[in-house]
Amino acid sequence: MQWDAVFAATAVVLGVGAGLLLAAVTLPGVWLMLLVAVGVKLWQPEMLSWWTIGVGLGLALLGEVIEAVASAVGARKFGASAWGAGGSIVGAIVGAVLGTFVPVPVVGTLVGAVVGAGLGALAAERLIKKRSIQEAGKAAAGAAIGRVVATAIKVAIAAAVGLMLVVGVLLAGV
Repeated sequence: MQWDAVFAATAVVLGVGAGLLLAAVTLPGVWLMLLVAVGVKLWQPEMLSWWTIGVGLGLALLGEVIEAVASAVGARKFGASAWGAGGSIVGAIVGAVLGTFVPVPVVGTLVGAVVGAGLGALAAERLIKKRSIQEAGKAAAGAAIGRVVATAIKVAIAAAVGLMLVVGVLLAGV
């Protein structure tokens, strides 16, 4: 066993671990995993196949689409208008950014995104669509639930990509 192969495999495993942590706080962790995998592939071509990296890329893109629309879909399922759905997306982004500055890093970002999605939908429904507080509140709850589901799905996708990369490295004989 060559030390450079062991170092490359270790880099993939560490990249996967860091990527999972980042994905859990709504940051682009799966993209870090893929960046490390591409670097290892270029350095140690026998370590991973381009097919493995390509499937990981496809899953990462799917995760981005799901994350982008989940709050809006949740809001719509609970009766939000298009404005409420859009407000949930904007609110989730603003909430995640503002939540990052809360002293508890992981919790702040996650809670910020969920609360932001709900408040964004609530604000759009009340201020733009002039809906009652009950209707707007229902849409806000749907947006928040959608955000929680989106985060769970994104972490699951990151875990699947990470597992695929680690198994790929192990099958290479390291």
